[in-house]
Parts: sequence; C-alpha cells; structure tokens
Amino acid sequence: MGRVGVLLLNLGGPEQLEDVRPFLFNLFADPEIIRLPFPWLQKPLAWLISTLRFQKSQENYMQIGGGSPLRRITEAQAQALEERLAEIGQEARVYIGMRYWHPFTEEAIAAIKRDRIKRLVILPLYPQFSISTSGSSFRVLEEIWKKDPALRQIDYTIVPCWYDSPGYIKAMVDLIVQELEKFSDPDRVHIFFSAHGVPQSYVDEAGDPYQQEIEECTRLIMKTLNRPNDYTLAYQSRVGPVEWLKPYTEDALKELGEKGIEDLLVTPISFVSEHIETLQEIDIEYREVAEEAGIKNFQRVPALNTHPVFIDALAELTVESLKKAPRTFAEVPRPKKNMKMYPQERWEWGMTTAAEVWNGRLAMLGFIALIIELISGRGPLHFVGLL
Repeated sequence: MGRVGVLLLNLGGPEQLEDVRPFLFNLFADPEIIRLPFPWLQKPLAWLISTLRFQKSQENYMQIGGGSPLRRITEAQAQALEERLAEIGQEARVYIGMRYWHPFTEEAIAAIKRDRIKRLVILPLYPQFSISTSGSSFRVLEEIWKKDPALRQIDYTIVPCWYDSPGYIKAMVDLIVQELEKFSDPDRVHIFFSAHGVPQSYVDEAGDPYQQEIEECTRLIMKTLNRPNDYTLAYQSRVGPVEWLKPYTEDALKELGEKGIEDLLVTPISFVSEHIETLQEIDIEYREVAEEAGIKNFQRVPALNTHPVFIDALAELTVESLKKAPRTFAEVPRPKKNMKMYPQERWEWGMTTAAEVWNGRLAMLGFIALIIELISGRGPLHFVGLL
C-alpha cells in the first residue's frame, strides 16, 4: 500500500500582529480573490492595499487576543486525527496546507514529498463545498501537480465535501445540546445557523453547490435534534454591487428581535475552528446587533475544534476515501473564465476585518483606473477617493 498521508486544507490567518500585513498581501495577491485585466499589477496592488489596510486590521485582531488561533487549532486537529487513525489501525501522517499563511500548501507538499508518501487523502476543513474555499485550494493543488512530475507518482484522492457525514452531524448536535442545556428553558430557545456567505452568482452562474449543501446540512442537524422546524439559517455577508445569499445574518437577527425572540443560540455552521469570524464577527458585532434588536440572551455554540466525535468523523472520512475509487481534481466544479469574482466578505467601508477584501477590491479598481488614465494621458481621476 505504501506510506499514507492526509492533507488538511484551510484558509490560514495571521498569528500575531506583525503577520497581518504580509497575510493581507498574500490574500490580495491571489487572482482567485480579485481578477485583474493586467496580471502584472497583482503584486504591486497587493502591496499597496496591505500597506493601506494593515493597521485597521490589526485593531480588529487585537479584539481577539492579537492574532488568529486558526493555525494552533488546525495543528491540534491534525495531531488528534493522526492519533485517532493509529488507534483504529490506519497509520498515516497528517499535514496542514493553508492558502494565505503558514504552513502554506506548498510547504505541506514539500513535506509530503520528503516523507515519500505514496497514498494521499486531500481533506478540506470546509464541510460544504464552494468554488471559493475548497475549490480554490483544489485548483492551487492541481497547478502544483501539473508542474511537478514527482507528484504524479502519488496515488491521491480528494474529499470534495462532507456536510452530510453522520459523524459530523452527530458532533454538531452534541455541541448544540450542551449549549441548550445552559438555558433555563431549552424548548423556548431559537436556534440560529450563521453560515459564511457567497455571491448569488456563484450558485446561479457557476453551479456552486454551497447553498444547497448548507441548507441540507442544517436540515439534517435539526432533524437529528428532533426540532426540524424551529430554526433560522442566515449568511454572514451583506450585498455590495451584487446580490449575496440571503437572508443576511444582520437582517435575520433584527427580524427575530421584532418577533419577540429573547433566547437565541447561534451556531456557526460552516466553520469547524474558532477564528476571526466567530470570535469577532459573531461574538462582538452580531451580539451587539442582537441586543439592540431586543434579544436578551445571545449565546453561541463553540466551533468543533478537536471535539472527539468530530475527529472520529474525520478519521472515518479518511478510511472510507482510501477504500473507494480515487477522486481527482478534474471532478471539482470551477468558475467560468469570464465570471465575475467577488470576495466572500461583507460590504463595509474599512471598519472591520470582514471588509478587508472589499476595500482591497475598491483600492485595486481605483489604482488600475489611475494607471490607465496616466498611460492614456487623460485628466485627473475621480476614482482616487476610493484609495
């Protein structure tokens, strides 16, 4: 069979305040986030945006302790998975590949080659598939595979999604039940699922299965809880120039407040690790929105992190993937070449970490227009204010 490896994929995040600026550079230098008409502008503009934005972003990370805990948690998940696999008789080495911060995907691949792995399971830590999360990481790996003949000797298989994995559903239900028991009257608690948003065009134009998988996932969780109709599903995004998946979390919270809901349990459905969007966006920003709307008891289900049942689920997914026919990068849905790429963040004017990508997009558009006008010899640029 040969040596077996498991590659866990995740986004990554700045671990300390000094990391914020280079992290932002890596984010904005990615053409999957913002597509430019002139590829040679990508890195210069990424440098400009990260320079303009890093101080405000640092302030937001200071609210959650000075950095993202994502790497620490992901490393703990990898170790727990490796130990669990060994316990059930499947020896494997588990690696971590992040998109925008250490350890980068390229670092993980170098380690995999060094360890002479012969069989590899590529497992994204995104339960639901989206072209902009799991799909983006898969596309990076596909390019690496094409350029490195040595990697073609590895018998790899991908796990596109696992939103309906029984073990994952069980782990989510377990965490929800634990939090419900902390309320004086659990039966009165309204369960509120908040998922990461994506533009509606991803679903309509590119056939992204994300929305369908999110909806089915929440249905399975509530069915297992035996509360199939007592919940709300919303998306942590707000519309800019395009429509995003609805309802938006902020709007849904206000509507529940108007209906007289007082006890609310927020469940971050598309996140398996604590990070900026759970610790800052939900715990701080959305808590304020809920309290202003009249929701008196706002509680949140913690992320799965290293929950034993969740680690068992990852182990089961790994073992099952090794038994089945391999799935390749070619099977991954991808955006159309001419499709507009909008970042997965809320539309705001530079006040929160969630606005980073949108501010970057505006800065890029303004800077591109400036260069075009300078080259063409036209007059002053009215877009400069966007910078």
